[in-house]
Amino acid sequence: MSGGFALFIVAWTVVLITLMGIGGFFMFRKFLKRLPKEDGKSIIDWEEYYVDKTRKMWTQEQKDLLEELVSPVPELFRDVARQKIAGRIGQVALEKKRKKITQEVIIEGYILATPKRDHKFLIKKLEEKDIDLEPYQPLFDR
Repeated sequence: MSGGFALFIVAWTVVLITLMGIGGFFMFRKFLKRLPKEDGKSIIDWEEYYVDKTRKMWTQEQKDLLEELVSPVPELFRDVARQKIAGRIGQVALEKKRKKITQEVIIEGYILATPKRDHKFLIKKLEEKDIDLEPYQPLFDR
């Protein structure tokens, strides 16, 4: 066996193990989100519940705004991000007993559903749209 071929086999083994590790990590995270909590429902079950309960409350304009907000998420993860954020927006709307999803509810739900490191894009988008950030400042400071 030549030295070049042996090096190729070792490199290929490292690549495969790394890719399987990354895939396993994401599969394990999804598995943990599917595990039922104390109330008998999982995180994903609650997201689906809130999305289904508020499905008729969304207007096309609000759907477009949500689509614009999740646009920086890589396409591979965009569906998952959209589901998580829409679930949180639905939860906020139901807790506030709103009849329809408004821009304020979308922004609040987006802030609550995303980690702080992702808020930079939201702030930039809101400033582009001339939306006042002052009412949302306590949510950003959490």
